[in-house]
Amino acid sequence: MAKKTVYILIGGLVLTIAGYFVVAETFPKELSRYPIFVLAIILDIYLWMSVRAKVFAWKRVLKYLFTGIYWLPMLLMIAMLVVSLFINIYTWKPQLATYLGGIIFMIYSAKLFTIIFFLLADLIKILGHAIRFVYHKKKMKPCPDPVNRLSRAKFLKNVGLIGGGFVLSGMVIGAVRWAYDFRIRRAYLRFPVMPRQLEGMKMVQISDLHLGSWANEPALKDAVNVINDEKPDFIFFTGDLVNFLTREANAYKGILKQLKAKYGVFAVLGNHDYGDYVKWATRSEKEQNLRDLEDIYKEMGWQLLRNQNHIADVNGIPVAIAGVENWSAYSRFPRYGDTVKALKGADNALFKILLSHDPTHWDREISKKHPNINVTLSGHTHGFQFGVELKNFRWSPAQYMYKRWAGLYSNPATDNPQYLYVNRGLGMIGYPGRIGILPEITVLELTS
Repeated sequence: MAKKTVYILIGGLVLTIAGYFVVAETFPKELSRYPIFVLAIILDIYLWMSVRAKVFAWKRVLKYLFTGIYWLPMLLMIAMLVVSLFINIYTWKPQLATYLGGIIFMIYSAKLFTIIFFLLADLIKILGHAIRFVYHKKKMKPCPDPVNRLSRAKFLKNVGLIGGGFVLSGMVIGAVRWAYDFRIRRAYLRFPVMPRQLEGMKMVQISDLHLGSWANEPALKDAVNVINDEKPDFIFFTGDLVNFLTREANAYKGILKQLKAKYGVFAVLGNHDYGDYVKWATRSEKEQNLRDLEDIYKEMGWQLLRNQNHIADVNGIPVAIAGVENWSAYSRFPRYGDTVKALKGADNALFKILLSHDPTHWDREISKKHPNINVTLSGHTHGFQFGVELKNFRWSPAQYMYKRWAGLYSNPATDNPQYLYVNRGLGMIGYPGRIGILPEITVLELTS
């Protein structure tokens, strides 16, 4: 038995090392997450060892069905890695990659919930054994061990199993029911000092469409109609039109072309738009993918701002719409943005709006170095597509990574308010659904 365990450990180590090189070859941008992948497999094995005896006592059909579902996400991950060695899965079928990833995420989320309770239960059991051992040593007699009632450890495991089922059910509902259940969120941006000609100027912001994950054309048409019904002065899109490839947008550009605003539709690129998450055969292919994306923006009639600005005459007042390339405080996301370059030639504008995909840009640079920017619009966080938003309480895992993760923020250090709005996104990525944090269309209006 000891020799068999050694062989298993050596085999596991070899597979872990081999997996590292496979991920480095197929998904280089995800290499930093490889330790999480390895930890997930270890926890997967731990949970299976905890439930295996019960499962094997079931009827044959149930036993095989549960076993297949249990190991499905790991098999899918391994299959995606192996297939990607020969075929770039993103260039083959982007939506397939998204939804396979979604299935993996949903099942592992349910497992993680269960694993937490199983770990607590086993910790209690270990602690109990330690206490009994000490008692025995001290009293030289067995410690009483009640067996006629449900132990805390067993209770926790039951909670974990039932709770895991609820988590999986909830995530399935989130994918089916709330994925396209968008909300209109309105915010008034108040400025004590503002040209009266800008009073009531209306801006609509959308972000993070991730068209490679989109699977509901009527919902996108409804969103376009809702936006147009607002009769906005400006429409702003703050990045991540696609997941991986420009061609993901081809099926939807005709719908998005219908968006209309008095002074135009303006957009910037997000971290997913550059094609950085795809392993390209040649650099020229990647560059062509980005040129194709620029062409799509032209076809749709949206003005793409790449460290550039546009001066709009709003009732005789020059308003600068500046857009920067993606800029993030986190090293795993690209930092191509140049705010100084984006504002070049906009000194005479009496009101400045900046489109910047990642909200960490506002904290690190905009609020500290550019007090003349009145409004910054961002997206990127998706509000993690999961959380709770009540009247006086908000929570999402996004808040542990992003200080500004959804909604309206202001910089009190300036005489005239400086605002940041973080849109929750209209699309999805990773998990093909939403729970609590619903897709968003933002309507912003200036007022004194």
